[in-house]
Amino acid sequence: MRESVALDEMICFQLYAASRAMTAMYRPLLDPHGLTYPQYLVLRVLWHDGPTTVRDLGRTLRLDSGTLSPLLKRLEAQGHLTRARGADDERTVLVSLTGTGERLRDEIGDLNQALLCSVNLTVDELAQLHQLLLRART
Repeated sequence: MRESVALDEMICFQLYAASRAMTAMYRPLLDPHGLTYPQYLVLRVLWHDGPTTVRDLGRTLRLDSGTLSPLLKRLEAQGHLTRARGADDERTVLVSLTGTGERLRDEIGDLNQALLCSVNLTVDELAQLHQLLLRART
């Protein structure tokens, strides 16, 4: 019989647990705005890149349309963005921020800086972790 590896020794579990902990740190900052962390990520992409297609947004966020569509629908219902069919190709859906979505950038646009204090890592360690995660993802 093979010996089982303890959960805490599994890199996949540590990545999962760290991701959940990081997402939980955002919750008290996003809740007052009625946003979830995935919705915040959608807004971050739009703040940075401007209007984009649903396909490109899904590619950037690494989300399939079954996950992304409900997120966009809720953000649209909250008045933060609009979705419009492409004039040249109706299969293409363009996602754009509304004035309300743009104003949120001033309020919560860069929560990363606020959360750096919550993470028990130096700036250099965070940069190293970021590079390692990028390499692990590809």
